[in-house]
Amino acid sequence: MRQIGQTRVKSVLFTAAAAIAVMTAGCEGKPASTGGAVGGSAGTEAPGPANIGSTQESGSRNTPVVPKLTEQKAADYTQEILASGLNVPWELVIAPDGRQFFTERPGQLRMIRDGKLQEKPLLKLQDPFISSGEGGLLGLALDPGFAVNSYLYVYHTYSDGGETKNRVLRLKLQGDEARIDRVLIDGIPGAENHNGGRIKFGPDNMLYITTGEKYDPPLAQDKSSLGGKILRLKPDGSIPDDNPFQGSPVYSWGHRNAQGLAWDPRNGALLSSEHGQSAHDELNVIVPGGNYGWPLIEADETGSPEAAGPLIPPLLHSGRDTWAPSGMTFIRQGPWQGRLAVAGLRGMKLLLFTLEPEGAPASGAASSVPGYKLAKAEAAFDGSFGRLRSVTEGPDGSLYLLTSNRDGRGKPAGDDDKIVRLKPKRSGAE
Repeated sequence: MRQIGQTRVKSVLFTAAAAIAVMTAGCEGKPASTGGAVGGSAGTEAPGPANIGSTQESGSRNTPVVPKLTEQKAADYTQEILASGLNVPWELVIAPDGRQFFTERPGQLRMIRDGKLQEKPLLKLQDPFISSGEGGLLGLALDPGFAVNSYLYVYHTYSDGGETKNRVLRLKLQGDEARIDRVLIDGIPGAENHNGGRIKFGPDNMLYITTGEKYDPPLAQDKSSLGGKILRLKPDGSIPDDNPFQGSPVYSWGHRNAQGLAWDPRNGALLSSEHGQSAHDELNVIVPGGNYGWPLIEADETGSPEAAGPLIPPLLHSGRDTWAPSGMTFIRQGPWQGRLAVAGLRGMKLLLFTLEPEGAPASGAASSVPGYKLAKAEAAFDGSFGRLRSVTEGPDGSLYLLTSNRDGRGKPAGDDDKIVRLKPKRSGAE
């Protein structure tokens, strides 16, 4: 067990000096250690299936599992390049009619129709939009009623009087153009790094939004701030009556820089990926009102016994290796059916976790986190495509991988960045 900065945290909010002590280079940058090849691991390993995900009291936690990754050769999928020469694609969604929409971080919303990339963007964001560091045009979500209302949602960085912030827009698609319909939420803290940015609709038809703490760790423990949180809104931007904090969009808190969201179709549980500090990347199960500990704790670290309320440990963490986990999805069909797929930036792998639920999902209580048993941990495409930003499953079971080699931290090939389509050779579970 380690304690952040080798000092005891005496309250929920850090002093400025303590905040500086916990800030290091961004998780997407050069790793502190290169880690091992697929099949190796660092830190603690589970001897066989491991029970993970129990909530600990404030200042105490069990040591979460560092999974041992085995190689997945992806032999049951064919690979094709759907689009190339892209500029840092960040998220892709698929419309009911088969059109694919995706964001490029420098500010373009683009479309693939009938397998062909359309040259003209649907939208190119202008001032006050900015794209700098990890900021820009990031998350993208398709309205559950898109077939009727043609609404898309985007998360982007902007400048407000010289201050960097983030916001979520609702767009209306009209023909081959997207127009801004309304601002759903703004004033989300932003900076060069740690902007969060993933947005997805849950099975409850609510919009979930991940935000970063902009390299200002105390924001994650400040429930009055939108930074370092997962937010939950209605599609019109209003606050759901059943949010855990009355009148607040905050759904969970204590996050450093959450990057992925996925719902388990078997039990409805929400899982999220999160970047750790130079290592110790996390996979968390999210409950309403839950405090995930940053900057008081991360991974297997211990915090202060004076911390207010329970701090929820991750299901898994990367130990001394780094995954830089990003977009993710539960695969519903095809050879990898049932696995949780997580795109890896610095790790340059597609992580595949087979998780077996144990217990019912929590209903509003941060002290009741649904448990899981880790049955298998695999990694595919180790370095084959470079940095992976996101993974999306299509209605036919195809998987779409977005590379992120032109984001300033990769080594781009001549045709980067790309959207790679993995098409199942056969249907059914592996």
